[in-house]
Amino acid sequence: MHKAGFVNIIGNPNAGKSTLMNALVGEKLSIITYKAQTTRHRIMGIVNGKDFQIVYSDTPGLVRQPSNKLHLSMMEFVNQALGDADIFLLVIDLKDKNQLDEKAISKIKSSKVPLIIVLNKIDLADMSVQLSVAADWQKNFPEAEIVPVSALKKKNTEKVFDLIQKYLPVHEAFFDKESLSDRTMRFFVSEIIREKILLFYEQEIPYSCEVYIEEYKEGENLDKIRAIIIVERESQKGIILGNQGKAIKKLGTEARKDIEEFSGKRIFLDLFVKVDPDWRNNEGKLKHYGYKT
Repeated sequence: MHKAGFVNIIGNPNAGKSTLMNALVGEKLSIITYKAQTTRHRIMGIVNGKDFQIVYSDTPGLVRQPSNKLHLSMMEFVNQALGDADIFLLVIDLKDKNQLDEKAISKIKSSKVPLIIVLNKIDLADMSVQLSVAADWQKNFPEAEIVPVSALKKKNTEKVFDLIQKYLPVHEAFFDKESLSDRTMRFFVSEIIREKILLFYEQEIPYSCEVYIEEYKEGENLDKIRAIIIVERESQKGIILGNQGKAIKKLGTEARKDIEEFSGKRIFLDLFVKVDPDWRNNEGKLKHYGYKT
């Protein structure tokens, strides 16, 4: 009897959704930084066993008031995940005082899909806080399973995995049993570069950037990649480049190391910066960059 299903991860920005999925999959598939709204796409991570396949979906954090068309596209990924889940993982940051989006909560409630509420960051919260938050969520979702974890330290994540196995429906595999994700290497390379931008640059710069892989040539011993960093203004281009190109050189060096580790191959990475004003509000550009079908 084979089990398979979609386990969709929902929560506020910076709740630890990506960290949790990476811990459950055993691979770094989603960007992890201390900044909010780092996940822009719906990213699937696949875990295969002899008699099961779990398809995790990491989703962007819930944005109550989208400020541009990029945000609207991100929330469309969340809406898709709210509509096709076999199991929900609702990730709650124990230190986060912000309420969750009421529409999302209502959809989860009305779906009748098994719900596992993951109380994340127990390493940063007192037991009294954990018990209080757990009691509040149990009151709202009496049928839900509630699991306190530290996704970052992989503490108690095995309990989450056991519960997923419990609720996983009987079904044949949705993807090839050798698959790790539904995404391509081009996608993961662009995300690795974007992660470095989030880590190395401050304020609005990371949120104004997009990374587009213009060329990816695979070789026997070396892959050659040409990546374009899209920014909205000339001043942002100057910041990305840095004095005498030092900033982009550091960015390229650190990104190349991670790409080599992820791909298992030597990489030649060529980075360029291009100004594309207001790309976050351009339907055609958003489609070109993979935010719309």
